[in-house]
Amino acid sequence: MGSNLGALARSLQDEFRVYSVDLPNHGRSDWLDVVDIPAMAECVEQWMDQQGLHRAHILGHSLGGKTAMQLALHNPGRVGALCVADIAPVSYPPHHDSVLAALQAVEGSASRSRSEVKEIMARHLEEEMVVQFLLMSLARSEQGVYGWRFNLAGIIANYDSIRAGLTADAPFTPDVLFIKGGDSNYILPEHRDHIMALFPAAEVKIMPGCGHWLHAQQPRLFNSIVRRFLLREGD
Repeated sequence: MGSNLGALARSLQDEFRVYSVDLPNHGRSDWLDVVDIPAMAECVEQWMDQQGLHRAHILGHSLGGKTAMQLALHNPGRVGALCVADIAPVSYPPHHDSVLAALQAVEGSASRSRSEVKEIMARHLEEEMVVQFLLMSLARSEQGVYGWRFNLAGIIANYDSIRAGLTADAPFTPDVLFIKGGDSNYILPEHRDHIMALFPAAEVKIMPGCGHWLHAQQPRLFNSIVRRFLLREGD
C-alpha cells in the first residue's frame, strides 16, 4: 500500500508533488485475475495516464520495487529517476511459507478484534515488525469480521509469477538507486551482474543495522537518502 511509505511521502512533499499508490490487489486498488509483475506495472502506467502524468520519479519497496523496475524497463520514457528499496530484479526462491500461513489462518478465523488477529499471526510469525506491517492491511467488514484488503487468494495462486526475475530487450540507462538493508539478504553480491545488465547506471546505498523493512527501521536515514538522490536528479 502507498501508505506504507507515508513518512517518506511527507518528507518529500515540500520539493515534489507526491503520489502514494496502492498496487493492484493491495490497499484500495482493484484486484486482478492474473497477478504478475508486468500486469501490475501496466496498471501503474494506466494510472499515470489517468492522472495526466507523462513522466515521474518512481520509488518502490520490495514488490513495489520490482513493479517499478518493470515499468522502467518496459517504458523508460515514463520514468525519470528510479529508486528501489531492498529488492533485486532476480527470481527468489519460495520463502514466505510462514507469512502465507499466518494470513490464511486469519482469513479463516472470522476474528472480530485486532488483538485476536495479532494473536493468531503470532503463532506463525516471530518478528513483531512483520506482524505490524501486515496488520496495516487489515480491514473490518460490515458484519464486524476482520479480513485482508489484499487479494490473498490471487497472490497465493500466482506466487511463482510474483517472485520471478525480470528481463528486458534493452537496459534502463538513467540513474537508478538501490537501497539495501545491511542485514537483509534481498540484494546479494551474486545479484550484481543481473542488476548491472538491466540498470547499467545503478548505484547501491547500504543502510547498516537494517533488515528488509529499512524504511520503518530507520525512517530518517532512509528518507534522507531518497531525498538527496531525487534532488540530485532534478525535476
